[in-house]
Amino acid sequence: MSLPSETSSSKLTNTNAVYLLPARQCTLLLGFILAIACLPNTTSKAQEPDAADEILRIDTHLVVFPIRVRDKRGQAVAGLTQNDLTLKDEDNATSGLYLYRGADRVSLVFALDQSGSLREIMNQQRDAALALFGEFGEKSQVAVMRFAEKSHLAIPFGRDLDATRGAFFLPTAINQHTAIFDAAAASTKLFETLPHIRSERRLVILISDGLDTASVVKPAAVIEAALKNQVTFYVIHLPLFTPSDGRLKVRTPAKGFREVAEKTGGKYFLVGNTASPLASQANLDLSPVFKAIEEDLKSQYLLGFYTKETSNDGRMHRLVIGLPAGVEYQVGGFGYSQKHEFFSAPAPTKKP
Repeated sequence: MSLPSETSSSKLTNTNAVYLLPARQCTLLLGFILAIACLPNTTSKAQEPDAADEILRIDTHLVVFPIRVRDKRGQAVAGLTQNDLTLKDEDNATSGLYLYRGADRVSLVFALDQSGSLREIMNQQRDAALALFGEFGEKSQVAVMRFAEKSHLAIPFGRDLDATRGAFFLPTAINQHTAIFDAAAASTKLFETLPHIRSERRLVILISDGLDTASVVKPAAVIEAALKNQVTFYVIHLPLFTPSDGRLKVRTPAKGFREVAEKTGGKYFLVGNTASPLASQANLDLSPVFKAIEEDLKSQYLLGFYTKETSNDGRMHRLVIGLPAGVEYQVGGFGYSQKHEFFSAPAPTKKP
């Protein structure tokens, strides 16, 4: 199993501002933001919010993104609130901070590669996958997307676990190309039917061999759409092998396959017996991977800040958000620190 390393970041714009999350020393104005919540309220048959839900209205200028929080021993930290945050905002560009613990409410898409030998593995892993979903709150919901050359929504968002279990039985897709990034884009688009609720985590667990042969959509476009729709990818790589210098080695996945996870705030997992590639994959157990995803999500908070209309004045604004002594946090692919610096700037004007 392989965990992600730190990566460089990308910039995302909306109609109001560009939000930048630089490296800890702020030597670069390259940013990583996992959600821009300046979106209108929408409705959905799959998820009807109740009166207690916090739906983001169009006049709410709130930037929200997940962070991982730990103490000096590397243990997850519980019980933090907005009162524990410190803010340095010399330009008075913000009107408040937002902090929400964990992943009590999740909308989750399983995106399953049904090509080749993966079919049998997927059929065997349905119970482990649904056990992960069962760890989240009663307002959580799950959908299943299957793909080979084309994507197919097997089950829309809902809580019918029997139907979801059935969706893991993949039909054979023989001699078809595979369009991983098209499927990732289609999975992200599913979330556009849902209302935007602050405390909800939007997740895609993408399981594939990593060999994309047919996608029209580029990885960068998938990442940009995921960031805009507040979607985090966890990528599970079930590798294929190829001869090299008299040995078998893992076939290199398509460029961008790993980055879809790392640049949207998730993680990448390489699974299977890569040291003994001839060993049978028939009894592969993904339970440890799903458990690692569960623990990762439960160590996270949603951190955000409200921007004022007056901050859209054409100037760069710098913020520093800190946690109490002895506690540090990570955003995206950047390292852990007690404080991180953020910048906001006006969005570029579109030429007619």
